Amino acid sequence: MLRPRIIPCLLVKEEGLVKTVKFDKPKYVGDPINAVKIFNEKEVDELIVLDIGATSQRRAPDYKMIQHLAAECRMPLCYGGGVSTPEQAKKIIGLGVEKIAISTAAVNQPDLIRAVADEVGSQSVVVVLDVKKKMIGSRYEVWTGNGKNSTGRSPVELAQMAQEMGAGEIVINSIDNDGVMKGYDTTLVEKVNEAISIPLTVIGGAGSLADIEALVQRFGVIGASAGSLFVFKGAYKAVLINYPASPEKDALIRSAMNSRR
Repeated sequence: MLRPRIIPCLLVKEEGLVKTVKFDKPKYVGDPINAVKIFNEKEVDELIVLDIGATSQRRAPDYKMIQHLAAECRMPLCYGGGVSTPEQAKKIIGLGVEKIAISTAAVNQPDLIRAVADEVGSQSVVVVLDVKKKMIGSRYEVWTGNGKNSTGRSPVELAQMAQEMGAGEIVINSIDNDGVMKGYDTTLVEKVNEAISIPLTVIGGAGSLADIEALVQRFGVIGASAGSLFVFKGAYKAVLINYPASPEKDALIRSAMNSRR
C-alpha cells in the first residue's frame, strides 16, 4: 500500500555536505557519511543525495563517494548529479543505489529518460525539475544548471513529458523556497500533481513538521522532502541532523491522512 514518504535531501559538493538558500552560496555543514549514519538510526523512509558539484562542474558522478554512501545507507537511496548516460545510471544502480535522479540532462535530452528507463527500469528513474516563479505574473519556469539557466518551459509541460518518456517519479524542487523554511509552494505542487499520474516528491520550503503535515493533508500520498529542516535545529540554525521518531512520524501521517476524509 502506498503511503506518504518523509525524505531528507542532502546536497553534496566536493564530498562535503552543504546547504544553500535559493540555490546560492553553498555552506559547508558536515560530512554526508555521518549524516547517513544518523539517518540510519532514525529509520528514515528514504534518502535523496544530490551532488550539486557534479552538475555545476559538468563532470561524471563520483562513483567512489556513491559507493561509500550506498554501503552505509540502510534505507532506499536516490542519487543525482552528473548522470548523463544510461551506462552511468546502470553503474550507479550496481553500487547499491535504488533510484537515479536526472535533471539538466533530462530536460536537454528527453530521450535520455527513455534510455535510462530501458536500462534500469522506470521505477528507478526520477526526473528532478528545478522551478522558479517569474518576477511578474504567476507563471512558473524550469531552470537548469543548478538554477542558472531558464528553459522558458513550464514544470507541468516537462513533468508530463518526463512521464511519457518513462520516468517513474517526478521531483519538484522550488528554487524560490530553497532553504527559506517558510513552507512549501502548494500552488506549484497542485499544478504538477494534477497533471501527472506517477509519484510526486516536493523539495523546498519545509520549516517544520507542520509544513509536512499540511502538504500530506492537502495532497495525500506524496513525497515530502526537506533539507534544512533535517539538518538545522532552532532559531539560530545550529547544525543537528534530526528526523521525527517513528511514533511521531506515524502519528503525523495518520493525522494528515485522516484530515483528508
